[in-house]
Amino acid sequence: MTAENITVVAAPLRKQVIDRLRDAIVSFEYAPGERLVERDLCDRFGVSRTVIRESLRHLEAEGLVRLVANHGPVVSKTTPEEARGLFEVREVLEALAARLCAEHSTPGQKKQLLRALSQVKHAYEHGDLPAQLKAKDRFYELLCEGSQNPVITTMLRSIHARVQVLRAVSLGSPGRTERSLSEIGDVVAAIEAGDGELASRLAALHVRNAESSALARLAEASE
Repeated sequence: MTAENITVVAAPLRKQVIDRLRDAIVSFEYAPGERLVERDLCDRFGVSRTVIRESLRHLEAEGLVRLVANHGPVVSKTTPEEARGLFEVREVLEALAARLCAEHSTPGQKKQLLRALSQVKHAYEHGDLPAQLKAKDRFYELLCEGSQNPVITTMLRSIHARVQVLRAVSLGSPGRTERSLSEIGDVVAAIEAGDGELASRLAALHVRNAESSALARLAEASE
């Protein structure tokens, strides 16, 4: 396997490996339950076992990897119960972020949010899952910035990796990308209008719809 040319120029070596491996897990290049063999990861990224082990420990803390006795690290599986819990937290935090963004964001922040929405649309149209997830990340980053409440950002960041996995599951449902784009477009329109209550309701609805799609796909996978 050809190494992926990890370099220390753009970011510390371990962070680059973490980011690449996280992307591979979130996009299902490594399937839930699949064993992560250190030797193979060393060959893939062209780094030492020490770097790989540190990266795996970091991803374990994020909930993407778990250590199995006498087996080693494997990609975590998200149960329906865990998924529901994550969506419940997401709904509350994102609805609050949308309301506060509508009420407190500056005109410049609203323009940035509109540009982020366009980037999400572009990513959705091209059907590249990693690009879709990155565009959606940027959208929510700006939504949180516009809320003027850094605690929301901190709390969402703590569940970010697991939310990304569920977002990828949800977006894999037929027609979900189109509905998702329409839903967040409605949220942005409410924010532009300064209607905090409407923005909150629409953001909550968006999360509930994503939950329905994700849980349906998880149920299919378990069968």
